[in-house]
Amino acid sequence: MTAKFEIFKSNANQNYYFRLKAANGEIILGSEGYTAKANCKNGISSVKANSPADANYDRLPANNGQYYFNLKSAHNGQVIGTSEMYVSTQGRDNGVESVKRNAPTADVVDLTEAVYS
Repeated sequence: MTAKFEIFKSNANQNYYFRLKAANGEIILGSEGYTAKANCKNGISSVKANSPADANYDRLPANNGQYYFNLKSAHNGQVIGTSEMYVSTQGRDNGVESVKRNAPTADVVDLTEAVYS
């Protein structure tokens, strides 16, 4: 299995989201909600473009004592993805490295498209 972006729609608010899954199936990055699927796809393109540069990551402590990171756009500084929570800084840093390595070439799977047989 290879890394992939998944596009999905929330039943709660009808927004589109993406998540980046590593080859092992673990979610390593998630998005904000988008009202239009096209904007969600643009977010994925932005992650692919911005993920290789270490300067685009903010490595942060959470209020609960865990750690996470945000990936920001080099163009406007906006957060384009947020990681899951990690129990250690090493885990968080490994997550950053995984996004840097996997996001640029990850396939995109649209889970909102109907599949008919």
